[in-house]
Amino acid sequence: MKDYLYELQQRSQTPSQTYFKHTVYGLRFLLKTEGLPYDHLHLPAIKKEKKLPVILSREELWRMLQTATLLKHKILIGLLYGCGLRCMEVRNLRLQDLDFHRKLVHIVQSKGNKDRYVPLSGHLIRGIQKYIGSAHPKLYLFEGTGNPEGKDFDSRYSQRGVQWVVKTVARQAGIIKEVHTHMLRHSYATHLLEDGVNIISVQKLLGHANIENTMVYLHVCQTPDQLPHSPLDKVFALCSRAGK
Repeated sequence: MKDYLYELQQRSQTPSQTYFKHTVYGLRFLLKTEGLPYDHLHLPAIKKEKKLPVILSREELWRMLQTATLLKHKILIGLLYGCGLRCMEVRNLRLQDLDFHRKLVHIVQSKGNKDRYVPLSGHLIRGIQKYIGSAHPKLYLFEGTGNPEGKDFDSRYSQRGVQWVVKTVARQAGIIKEVHTHMLRHSYATHLLEDGVNIISVQKLLGHANIENTMVYLHVCQTPDQLPHSPLDKVFALCSRAGK
């Protein structure tokens, strides 16, 4: 096994390092299913690559919001960015989690089994209310068609559906970056720090257990102190004044 892994590492072109990593991950999974410790095969450690997050500019986010033709897609993109939600969190969002009076979204039992509240933009509130009035969702804000006859029927919008919306709208908006759902969350955190929100507040808004996970955004922005808010408000304010 060691000779095989060594051979993989020596190949300059194919398979790539990604293939090598997934080979090691696959072997780890095999050991786990057999009830054996990882050191049974003395598998090599995989170092986590230290890459800075790629973010979208406010102008690019505005173009995505303007390009999306369906109100459902506009609200979906607005929540992913305007509230910094993970894909799973926006799929799990229920009607009862939206507090329009206090302008808050309640994220229930997300990663690490933790709850948190994040500010909700007034622009999003108006859009969500209009969407609810037309789509009439019953439980989850975003509901898919699913398969009612399936054993594990889930009325939530699918993960693949959310990813498709973000990628498709970004491409239609002429954005050349490889846009994915988590990039909107990266942009949310970075723009908040640039707007002066302190890093501890951003950590809480993102739901990070460790401050180290939040500190990566310090490498791409400046951090004066200011109260937290939804950065979606500034996108609307800037681009509306510019007549876009």
